[in-house]
Amino acid sequence: MPLTSAYLLVSHGSRDPRPQVALDRLAYLVDQTLATREMSRVNHRAVSSPRNLTEGATTLLCNPESIRVRTATLECHPLPLHQQMIEAVYLNKASGFSTLKIVPLFLLPGVHVQIDLPSEIAIAQSKLGNSIQLELCPYLGSSPQILEILAQRFNPDPTEVRIILAHGSRRAGGNTVIETLANQLNAIACYWSVAPNLDTILSNLDLDKPQKITILPYFLFSGGITDAIATQVQQYQQKFPKISFKIGSPLGATPELAQLILDLVNP
Repeated sequence: MPLTSAYLLVSHGSRDPRPQVALDRLAYLVDQTLATREMSRVNHRAVSSPRNLTEGATTLLCNPESIRVRTATLECHPLPLHQQMIEAVYLNKASGFSTLKIVPLFLLPGVHVQIDLPSEIAIAQSKLGNSIQLELCPYLGSSPQILEILAQRFNPDPTEVRIILAHGSRRAGGNTVIETLANQLNAIACYWSVAPNLDTILSNLDLDKPQKITILPYFLFSGGITDAIATQVQQYQQKFPKISFKIGSPLGATPELAQLILDLVNP
């Protein structure tokens, strides 16, 4: 069975070690999910041919080079992103892949998605020539399945105030996707880096009467910003003891996210 594509998960990068640990875990989950799907295809196609089934299973399970999912970061890495792409190509070269799919693990269509990634891909492709094709996949936040994952993070209580807190983009229209998600989730949108921030949203609520408020950080992994948000919410809880504040978790390295990524890049 020909294995035609390798995958490079690209995140922002951080000096905090936790996001890289989570990124590596997510890559492992995507790789395992991919192998499971490939085996299902082998089994389906080889029902009438036991020989093909055996050969396909050998390719997928016995060949260490069949591990096809690697990681890279746009920032906080010793190598520029285009060099990380070239490195990923050479690491997979012996496996005969014809395409390296670049998967942007970004939640907003900001500068990184619109400008930085295409530029780095162009540089890497110019150095690689026609030996392999670099394919830019849709960014993570564009997946329609994101809505379902986020909805599961909120309680079904209709009286609960829902707030989704994203990083935010300064690009014109860059936060439209967050506003759309918030509307679909019956939530209020706010941002870490642009207005309106959490302080502004909470100041518009009646915090003197008992109520439940869930704040969902719309971030990929835990890190410095999510720590700061948790501290901020804890301070609000102390200041407004009548309010039941709850803070959700970022998306994280989960099997559900691994499934979503493969559905997004292989529609």
